[in-house]
This record gives sequence, C-alpha cells and structure tokens, in this order.
Amino acid sequence: MAKTRTIRVSALSRVEGEGGLLIRTKGNAVEEVQLHIFEPPRLFEALLRGRSVEEVPDITARICGICPVAYQMSSVHALEAALELTITPEIRRLRRLLYCGEWIESHSLHVHLLNAPDFLGYESGIALAQDHRQEVNRGLRLKKHGNQLLEVLGGRAIHPINVAVGGFYRAPRRDELAALVPDFEWGLAAAVETTRWVAGFDFPDFERDCELLAVTHPDEYAMNEGRIASTTGESWTAAEFQSAFAEEQVAHSTALHAVRQPKRTSYLTGPLARVNLSRDRLSPTARRTADAIKFDTPCRNPFKAIIARGLEVINAFEESLEILRSYEPPAPCRVSGDKHAGAGCAATEAPRGMLYHRYAVDDGKVTSATIVPPTSQNQRQIENDLRVYLPDLISGDDAAVASACERLVRSYDPCISCSTHFLKVTLERG
Repeated sequence: MAKTRTIRVSALSRVEGEGGLLIRTKGNAVEEVQLHIFEPPRLFEALLRGRSVEEVPDITARICGICPVAYQMSSVHALEAALELTITPEIRRLRRLLYCGEWIESHSLHVHLLNAPDFLGYESGIALAQDHRQEVNRGLRLKKHGNQLLEVLGGRAIHPINVAVGGFYRAPRRDELAALVPDFEWGLAAAVETTRWVAGFDFPDFERDCELLAVTHPDEYAMNEGRIASTTGESWTAAEFQSAFAEEQVAHSTALHAVRQPKRTSYLTGPLARVNLSRDRLSPTARRTADAIKFDTPCRNPFKAIIARGLEVINAFEESLEILRSYEPPAPCRVSGDKHAGAGCAATEAPRGMLYHRYAVDDGKVTSATIVPPTSQNQRQIENDLRVYLPDLISGDDAAVASACERLVRSYDPCISCSTHFLKVTLERG
C-alpha cells in the first residue's frame, strides 16, 4: 500500500503577511496542496460602509504598507466613476508618477531581498548581503528612491496622505520633483544592471500553460487605466469584472479565491502577465534590455517573474524621469463635483497584479464596497502550479520538498495581508 506523507510549512518566510503550506502525497501522487492564509480577516469592505468618499483613499491605503498607492488609486478611480468626475491630463500624469514610485520600491525590495536569495542559495537577504553586498546595497538604494518619490508626491512613504478623490490635496513644487532627477538617472542605470543580473540566474525548467490576465492600454504600459485582457484573446471593461470573475471561500484560507467564469478556472496576474500582454508598450530602455537578455515572450515560467519585475523597474524609472523633467504643477490639483448617488468600479495594476474596486455611494457616503486583491486572484493558480511542480520533487526529504515549494510561492510575491480583506460569514441558528 502506498504511504501517505504530509509536509507542512508552518510559516512562509520572505513574504508579506502570515501564511503556511500543507502538502499531502500518497506514494508518488499529489493528493492535496493548500496555501494556508491564516491572517485574520480585516473586513475593509464593512469598515468603508457609511464613510464619506473623502475618507476612502486614506482607509484603503491601510490595507497594505508596501502597496498602499495601488489601493488608493483603485479607490479614487472607482469613486470618480461613481461621481462622474473627470480628472485633468495633468492630474492623471501625476498619478502615474506616484504609481511608478510604488512599483520601484515594491519590486526592488522583492527582487533583492525576498526572491534573489532563492536563486543564489541563501536563507535570507541578510545572508545574501554578506557575499553580495554591492547588489543588496543597490536594491536598498533603488527602494529608497521609490520611497522618496512617494514622500514628495504622497506626503509620506508609508500610507500616503496626499491622494484625494478628484486629484491631490497639494501639488508638489517644480523644484521638489526636479531635485529627484539625479537619483532617478542613477536609478535607471541601476535598474538595467539589476535586470541583467537576475536574468543570469539558474531558473528551474517549469513552464505553465495557464491563463494570464492584466490591465492593458493601447498607448502606454498600463498601470491605472485600461481594459482587462487575457492571453486567451478575451478582454473586458472594469464594469464587466463581476460577470467575468467570481470569488469563493475555501476552508483553509481567510482569503477568498477568485476564479474565471463560467468554468471557475484559475488564472494568474502580476508582472509576468503584464510583460506578456504589453511587452511592446514597455519604455524604450526596458524593451532594449529585454531584447539584450533574450527575454522571449510568451514566457510562462513563474520563476522568471523576477526578470519581469526588473523590466518594470526600468520602465518606472524611465517614465518617472520623463515626467520629472517636464513637470509643471497642475492648476487645479483637484477637481470636484456633485455628490450624487451612483456606482463605479476600476481595475488597476498593483505591483503584484490586478486590483479591482467597486463602490456604491449616496449623499457623499459609501453604501457598499467590493475589493478584490491580486493575491486573492493568484492563490488558486499558485496551488495548481504547486501540484504540477511537486511530482518531480517527491523523492526528496521533507525539508527539501518544503524549501522548493516555498521558493515557487515566493516567485509570485504574495501579499497575504492584502488578501485577507474580507471573509463571508454564514450564521445558522437552531
């Protein structure tokens, strides 16, 4: 009789938030894979009900300390749709600049301290720094410059406070942004070095034929606006999200699993999906770097997402420099309108993938809120990928199998705190 074997990772390391992993095999067959997310539900949708629309960007920013801008941008776009507000091109440009700062700081942290140790045989970023001090210092400086941009434009690096429905509470002065140009010129060159560095890693031969999804735009590398596109050739507006996708609860996770309708299949969002779907709209330096390192698309190896992140850091620095060099303060820096009843939604691209918000408002207050984070959308695909990856590992001991599976999970850069935004509760009374 085949022996049943259970492997547990009680706490995943080098990911944001609290999660674990359960693997159960029988002989050489994989019986069960569960990505356990046990961080307590944070109930943000319920917290937002009854709040004024002005409070929403600051509340949603608290969902994550690493990607607060993504939550703010999604919330303001959805609320502006509900209130039928149209922002100016100058405000839109500043919002992309703010988003660039977040992509820089988030990707730089993940690439250098969270993911690179897996490819170079270190248990942590601290251990990596002992032998690769130059690379780790480069990553810390790249992250620092992303944070500096958030401070100048958002008011502070963690949970920015300058984002408002309709624009910004205050527009930065020209000299404030001009002062960042020299560091961002260094950052662009350093991002190219980083991407060439990670492209030389030894990647497992693991290709997945899964559906990739991302927001796309015909004229730019999409961050905060566009249609949701799939590698199947289908596409949707943000308003069609809830008919094309659904969330369902599973017993082993406080994060809901998002699936494609009507077949309830898994899919993947994030930098690998974005580069696959929008490579031709990367910045010129990012495209040249992709060609130089022979990063061919379509690429469906999740371990190579670290290269896609590097390309996106190049893209963010190059776009930031273009805006910083030509910046003129917008007047006004915020548009306003009537606070009538309505409903609106938006899909933007957080560093880890697509993020969806929908709000209904009445008399300036939120009456309902729906937030679908990237990790909720990726969780089922991560589990499915582990099931396919595991058979070649089963002959190893428990520690080796667990370590290899952790490396695969980290390649998706899950943000577990983001994912536990809501939990459906059913009350039965006898």
